[in-house]
Amino acid sequence: MPPPNQTPLPDWDGLKLRVRTLIGSHRVMVFSKSYCPYCNKVKELFRSLGVEYYALELDVTDDGPSIQQVLAELTNQRTVPNVFVNGRHVGGCDSTFQAYQNGSLQELLGDSKDAEPYDYDLIIIGGGSGGLACSKEAAVLGKKVMVLDYVVPTPLGTSWGLGGTCVNVGCIPKKLMHQAALLGQALQDSRKYGWQYEEQVKHNWEIMVEAIQNYIGSLNWGYRVSLREKSVTYINSYGEFVEPHKIKATNRKGQVTYHTAETFVLATGERPRYLGIPGDREYCITSDDLFSLPYCPGKTLVVGASYVALECAGFLAGLGLDVTVMVRSILLRGFDQEMAERVGAHMETHGVKFIRKFVPSQVEKLEEGMPGRLKVTAKSTEGPEVFEGEYNTVLIAIGRDACTRNIGLETIGVKINEKNGKVPVNDEEQTNVPYVYAIGDILDGKLELTPVAIQAGKLLARRLYGGSSTKCDYINVPTTVFTPLEYGSCGLAEERAMEEYGKQNLEVYHSLFWPLEWTIPGRDNNTCYAKIICNKHDNNRVIGFHVLGPNAGEVTQGFAAAIKCGLTKELLDETIGIHPTCAEVFTTMDITKSSGQDISQRGC
Repeated sequence: MPPPNQTPLPDWDGLKLRVRTLIGSHRVMVFSKSYCPYCNKVKELFRSLGVEYYALELDVTDDGPSIQQVLAELTNQRTVPNVFVNGRHVGGCDSTFQAYQNGSLQELLGDSKDAEPYDYDLIIIGGGSGGLACSKEAAVLGKKVMVLDYVVPTPLGTSWGLGGTCVNVGCIPKKLMHQAALLGQALQDSRKYGWQYEEQVKHNWEIMVEAIQNYIGSLNWGYRVSLREKSVTYINSYGEFVEPHKIKATNRKGQVTYHTAETFVLATGERPRYLGIPGDREYCITSDDLFSLPYCPGKTLVVGASYVALECAGFLAGLGLDVTVMVRSILLRGFDQEMAERVGAHMETHGVKFIRKFVPSQVEKLEEGMPGRLKVTAKSTEGPEVFEGEYNTVLIAIGRDACTRNIGLETIGVKINEKNGKVPVNDEEQTNVPYVYAIGDILDGKLELTPVAIQAGKLLARRLYGGSSTKCDYINVPTTVFTPLEYGSCGLAEERAMEEYGKQNLEVYHSLFWPLEWTIPGRDNNTCYAKIICNKHDNNRVIGFHVLGPNAGEVTQGFAAAIKCGLTKELLDETIGIHPTCAEVFTTMDITKSSGQDISQRGC
């Protein structure tokens, strides 16, 4: 017996025997601490592989410190997790993941010798821009690749072919309908340039839609041919995880096949969100339906203030339709708000009506037809006021939801953000399950842009199979909103820049400008607007670039490369502009917001 109040000495021989017994009696033995994030990461790895393990939590075991000391003597490792597989010491967290990446962990587990080989090196769930880019790059690098793509029809039954949102119901048809509207404006301008025509000009919706859908169909076919040429297996089926490394694929006829792969990439994209009110799914459409709509939508209510909402409202109005936009709060959330309000103001001057601070509560059908007639009831967000209106079409564009909740991610332990369904990843697009990656619009906290998904997909394939270490750069990505007056941006919104750097540390240069092409028709003077946001304490480096005017996308793309190279105000001032162009305004800006000087223009 030890003296009173003295801790008994550990039974070292007994502890060593206990440790050796634990290691020898479990296929995977993890000596862990319950609060350790690295321990949890290792456990998640084994769970994702479907491998049972035994974990001894040393922080809640009475003789935990003594066991850790025995482990230090046995392995020369003093930290946790301390991992053993089939009696062999693997090491800590980094060593375990390194062993997984090079295949030695699978060999220790006996998987590489006894298990059936995987059907594919890589399976990609989702045949949109990112998924296709990743699949083709992996195939070029010699890997056996499968792509699953399946479009769940909209409530109205709309579906489409291979290529994802951008090609079928996003960027491509949107830009083409935007162009159709610009041509209408050009027709009006042409009279001032001397063009004379007496025939009544009107727009034919059906001809436009047929032409656009024919073009999209050619793209769908081209993607299928491209996959075939690169020996990528494509199946038009809905993919769902059923166990680690294994998915179930269900086609339109309900026929099921099963496929395994060493690595998976989630590229499922997003679909439009509905309001969750009576009549929304039954009678309303979304952008998923609009671009193949077989009839002219007529008098239209657009619900939402997203870029999708404003783009659609803009080109519908440009085609001569009666268009109203119902806005819950602000325009273009996430974008520079001064630019957003200027976009809205221009749309209003060109006939688009706005109903602010209202949200629909019910949609009722008054009359069948193509289009029919609908009654919309809406409630104020600021009081008891109620709005009622009749429209031929109601287009919902309030946002999009990630397609991640019904593909079996919970079965293999992939974590998602429960609020928005998006997938958290590390800087290499890897989820918490090591063999599952994600790219594109479903990434939590990343940009929802087609070129970003394409870049991320290509670079991911090169890292996985080509020995590359280059990661996708999500900073200073340019984008453009194709409203009637286009809005291009790169870098920070003014509000975000002030939050990040402080207003006192910024200098904002700005100017209105009048495109030469608009002077003859005499329209929209002092409407186009440009501004740059500079960090005064970093050599006046441009951290925000914003332009509202024609061809804003073309203008922004060029300056984006310069911004990536560290563009400063001095470099802009030293650049000689091309005259007469809209873009040259950025080489001559000398008025700051803080000066309060007038920026109105009176000529080219």
